[in-house]
Amino acid sequence: MQSIQLGGIDYSILIIYSLFVLGIGFALKRFMKSSEDFFLSGRSIPAWITGLAFLSANLGALELVGMAASGAKYGIATSHFYWVGAIPAMVFLAVFMMPFYYGSKARSVPEYLKMRFDERTRCLNSITFAVMTLFASGISMNALAKLLHQLLGWDYNLSLWICSAVVLIYVFKGGLTSAIYTEVLQFFMIVLGFAPVVYLGLKDVGGWDAMTQSLSNVAQDPARLGLAAGSYAPDAWSSAWKPLLGGPTANPMGVDLFAMVFGLGFVLSFGYWCTNFLVVQRAMAARNMSAARRTPLIAALPKMLFPALVIVPGMIAVTLASLGKDGYRLPPKMLVESAYAKAVPAVKEAASQKLDAEAAAKLIGEAAGAKMFTDRVAALLEAAPTLDDKSLRNHLQNAVADTDYDGVILSLVKRYCPSGLLGLALTALLASFMSGMAGNVTAFNTVWTYDLYQAYICPNKSDQHYMWMGRVVTVAGVLLSIACAYFASNYSNAMDIVQLVFGFVNAPLFATFLLGMFWARTTSHGAFYGLLAGTMTSALFHSLTLAAGNTPGLKGGYLGVAQTFPSEMAQNFWLASFAFTACFLLTLVISLATRRTKTNEELKGLVYSLTPKLKDEEQAWYLKPTTIGWALLAGCVVLNFLFW
Repeated sequence: MQSIQLGGIDYSILIIYSLFVLGIGFALKRFMKSSEDFFLSGRSIPAWITGLAFLSANLGALELVGMAASGAKYGIATSHFYWVGAIPAMVFLAVFMMPFYYGSKARSVPEYLKMRFDERTRCLNSITFAVMTLFASGISMNALAKLLHQLLGWDYNLSLWICSAVVLIYVFKGGLTSAIYTEVLQFFMIVLGFAPVVYLGLKDVGGWDAMTQSLSNVAQDPARLGLAAGSYAPDAWSSAWKPLLGGPTANPMGVDLFAMVFGLGFVLSFGYWCTNFLVVQRAMAARNMSAARRTPLIAALPKMLFPALVIVPGMIAVTLASLGKDGYRLPPKMLVESAYAKAVPAVKEAASQKLDAEAAAKLIGEAAGAKMFTDRVAALLEAAPTLDDKSLRNHLQNAVADTDYDGVILSLVKRYCPSGLLGLALTALLASFMSGMAGNVTAFNTVWTYDLYQAYICPNKSDQHYMWMGRVVTVAGVLLSIACAYFASNYSNAMDIVQLVFGFVNAPLFATFLLGMFWARTTSHGAFYGLLAGTMTSALFHSLTLAAGNTPGLKGGYLGVAQTFPSEMAQNFWLASFAFTACFLLTLVISLATRRTKTNEELKGLVYSLTPKLKDEEQAWYLKPTTIGWALLAGCVVLNFLFW
């Protein structure tokens, strides 16, 4: 992808936005008088603010870059991450779980586990959660640095460090409050920046009906565009449920109905939305119990409609590539300098030996570390004797068959955004990066300070000491996130690695919470060893499985390949299912075999059956969380039928 030049107005929008969010951090610094102010915003923020922040904390690079990538790779089935994998869990959190989180006065999710079970369970969850937030933050940072490098030609490393510094400054100064208020601003920037891209894209391909018709042609031979191998039914990219009913071989995501409903719809979704402190922290910052319960519900309404903003662009990109409009193609994997150093001699060798196109594509692909289009390699060999080094490199890059799905949204921004609108779209991407990274950093510094540092390393210090430590660990968290960003650069789709990380951490944790909150007989021994076994099951499953097309290593199969899945997403869904089941069953068995260490009185307010039922403060029936929740679930059902 060729870099583009920003105009003066584009730079002005980027600079004004960056200065504004930095100003929020400096303006809120004077209100940071205690550790509770820094980590939990003093529990004083109105529900509509916490609701939009709850949504925006999840609106990082995963949402804009990852979902557009999955929209291209898997089609409208990606909407399951919303209508199956988000809304039901958000309703459950609001109706059933927030009363325990907020009412117990726990400062974090791990602290709730301490109150319900013991210190061991708290410590284990604190460590795994801290690792997860660093990876999630690193994924956001990697996505933005790749964006700036590919779209504007800025150096990847320099972009990574400078953008991280911006987030560091405003979180360092204003803590969670700064993150929450900037997240609200970022929500509106994201909508304003990307709505025009979707509108212009749909108009360019002839509207929704024309797009689905083109996608039906793509489904017959997706490999022609560098997508999945094989052939699918015409509605594989445009139908949400029908391809799943045909089994893993009938849809590009490679999953069946059980993996989707149980793995994503139950384990991963409830594990993420109900136990992930990153999002729960926003609700815990609300001014009262009523506002805390409304927070996920307020976030759920725009969340339900977000597929139009983040998934449809991926489908538009596939349609454009299918039509070959203006020479558009899905962004190929970018070859690095070391790949060119091996691939260029391979081209010359193939040309001198007069290899046929298939053999040459294999030779050059092995040298470059990427799959190659056979027909384009044939054209390259024919033209090679007359090409200079720069032209040869361009032809090599054009012959790469591997798709860089994370580059899809960037290619559309470049195509549709003139000066001014380009600055707005880039600011929206910057906002998504900042919200994703800041959300994870604020969750990380809270869990580290309260659940690890204060609990085990340096207890009984002054409140000011812990606020100082929170600022120090904010710096450390950003630096560690940068290291995780370099690891994330090994994946072509941000969604794949994020779901893998969630499977390791959230899937077994949800089993622990499910039993702990709704079964008083669950013991501390059962919770700890069950959670540990669930996490270890994730690691074992990953080490013995692999997605088709991958080689054993970072992406799995490093102890051997006992099972191969059609896609990385299918591998992740099944990993989560196994981890949840192992944790649930072992916690159940060990709890029945061991004694409870806490009485019913101690568990009051922590276990559903032992806690007085909460009476909603609102008199109007339509303001009650249960009523709003049912309405949201009904909306999800309607959307699923519309795109069946």
